[in-house]
Amino acid sequence: MSVPDVLPSMTPTEAQAAFAAGAMLLDVREYQEWMAGRVAGAVHVPLQDLPDRLDEVPRDRRIVCICRSGNRSGQVTAWLLKQGYDVVNMTGGMRAWEAEGLPFENMNGNPGAVI
Repeated sequence: MSVPDVLPSMTPTEAQAAFAAGAMLLDVREYQEWMAGRVAGAVHVPLQDLPDRLDEVPRDRRIVCICRSGNRSGQVTAWLLKQGYDVVNMTGGMRAWEAEGLPFENMNGNPGAVI
């Protein structure tokens, strides 16, 4: 399977709607970023851990990859496409999610921060 020249992507608002419709949000940021602010219900698998934890990524539903800016999640999107997954990259990452005023929380359930 070849990877398209332009990765499939969606905005944070589109990602939120896809999540509500059953897509998995796969957050590939580092642990401290995740603890500071994440989308409730997202699954955290840091980029470097993904090959060893691939069994946590379902093949039977759409995957929306997220990170802080969209770069790491773009790398994961390209890699998962090669593995045959239905996957898209969320453009702008958690910075864009926050800029759009969408909800996210820290480890204590309080309003999150993007670090």
